[in-house]
Amino acid sequence: QVQLVESGGGSVQAGGSLRLSCVASGYLHSSYCMGWFRQAPGKERDGVSMGYTADRSTYYADSVKGRFTYSQARANKTLYLAMNSLKTEDTGVYSCVAVRATSEWCTSSVQVKSRNFGYWGQGTQVTVSS
Repeated sequence: QVQLVESGGGSVQAGGSLRLSCVASGYLHSSYCMGWFRQAPGKERDGVSMGYTADRSTYYADSVKGRFTYSQARANKTLYLAMNSLKTEDTGVYSCVAVRATSEWCTSSVQVKSRNFGYWGQGTQVTVSS
């Protein structure tokens, strides 16, 4: 069983920055896909960024490329999402996710969009105002 707890959300003006953290507890195999989804008000959850624990390969949604940076630390049990140049459309609840998978699966936009992640955190709110 894996538990995920997010922190670091808050309110910021457009153009600002935030860094989200996710601490994982429980057993994590070395071959896990871990990352971040977000859900904007009235919309479905979308994958934002993923990382594969074994080879550190990463995936970013087109909407955040160049602005968000995914990183891992502490034997892969802590994830970070550094968010810069925030836009109002980045507003939403950001959830940490994890699933045992392959690197190819983890970095595939098709698979990420399937939302087939076995573990989800409760989420942290990010609000970007104009």
